[in-house]
Amino acid sequence: MSVIAPDEKADFVAILHRHQLAEADFLLQETNTTDVVDEVYPIQGHVTIVRMSTLKERGYRIGHGTAWTVEFEKDLTQGAFG
Repeated sequence: MSVIAPDEKADFVAILHRHQLAEADFLLQETNTTDVVDEVYPIQGHVTIVRMSTLKERGYRIGHGTAWTVEFEKDLTQGAFG
């Protein structure tokens, strides 16, 4: 089960395009950490984003109540991915 929502993925791709970066240069490694107790539960997880050309990576909490795409763009702007 993917924790990354389609609109979050679209935001991620839009950020890359805004910074004139190729989507193929970035790898998303997603881990679902949701503990299903009943039918009503918050979806949670973690994503590691790796820039293949520099091998720089950062991890972010994903799921309900997170803003990982905003955090990613901030890190990208500050040069965290080379």
